[in-house]
Amino acid sequence: MAITAAEVNKLRQMTGAGMMDCKNALVENDGDFDKAIDFLRKKGQKLASKRADRDANEGVVLAKANEARTFAAIIMINCETDFVAKNEDFVNFCQSVLDLAIEKMPKTDEELKSLSINGITVAELLTDQVGKIGEKIDLTHYSIIEGPMNFAYNHHGNRLATIVGFNKACDENLGKDIAMQIASMSPVAIDKEAVSQETIEKELEIYRDLIRQEGKPENMVEQIAQGKLNKFFKESTLLNQDFIKDGKKSVGQYIKENDKDLTVNAFYRLMLGA
Repeated sequence: MAITAAEVNKLRQMTGAGMMDCKNALVENDGDFDKAIDFLRKKGQKLASKRADRDANEGVVLAKANEARTFAAIIMINCETDFVAKNEDFVNFCQSVLDLAIEKMPKTDEELKSLSINGITVAELLTDQVGKIGEKIDLTHYSIIEGPMNFAYNHHGNRLATIVGFNKACDENLGKDIAMQIASMSPVAIDKEAVSQETIEKELEIYRDLIRQEGKPENMVEQIAQGKLNKFFKESTLLNQDFIKDGKKSVGQYIKENDKDLTVNAFYRLMLGA
C-alpha cells in the first residue's frame, strides 16, 4: 500500500525514529501504526544486541532530590559519543528517567528499568534509544540516599554530579556546599573510620615501596608510611578535608559550626570517565 508523507511524519513524531526507518516500518506493516512501532522497537533491540560489545564511555550524569529532601538519586546513562551526550533530546530522556526515579523511589537499577513512562518500561525505552540513535545506550549507574535531609549537585555539562545525605534537617546552603565539596574534592569516604581496610593496606603498600625507593632506612619505613597515611585521611576523607570555601577549617568543623549534632550519613559521586 502507498504510505503518505503525513503518515511517515506522524510515526516519526510518535517514535523519534528517522524518516526512512518510519517509512520502512509502515511499508513492512501495511500502514498499521501499532505494528510499525513494534517493528521499530524490535529493530532497536536487534541493534542493541549488535552493539553490546561497543564502548560507551560518554553520556549524561544527573542527580536530584525530591521536594521533601527525604530521597535523592543519581544516575549515569552512557552512550558512545560526545555528540549524542550533548544532544538536547538525549539529555531530556535521561532527565525523564531520573524524574521517574524521584517519583517512584526504586531501590535498584533493575527496579528502575522495570518502571514505565507512558506505558513503556525504562528498559524498553533504553533499547528504543539504541534504535533511534544507532549507539550503545545503557543505564550504567544508579544510587540513592534515603533519610532526613538530602541534597543533589549537578556540575555544568552533565558529566559530574553528587548526592549527599545528612542525619537531620539542615540549612540549604550548607547542604549545597557539601554536595559541591564532594564534586570538587572527590573524597573516598566520610571519615577515616569509613575507609576500607583494603584501601588502607593498598595505600600503605604504595607508600612503603616509594619510601624504600627513596633509600630511607628500613626501621623508618613504617613510621613514614603511617605519616603519609594520615595525610591521605586528611586529603581524601570528606570531614577531614579542607573546606573549599575556607581553607582554614575542615569540612567537619564547618558542619559543626552550623549544628554540633549534624553529620553526613552517606554520599555518592559519579563522573564520566572516573
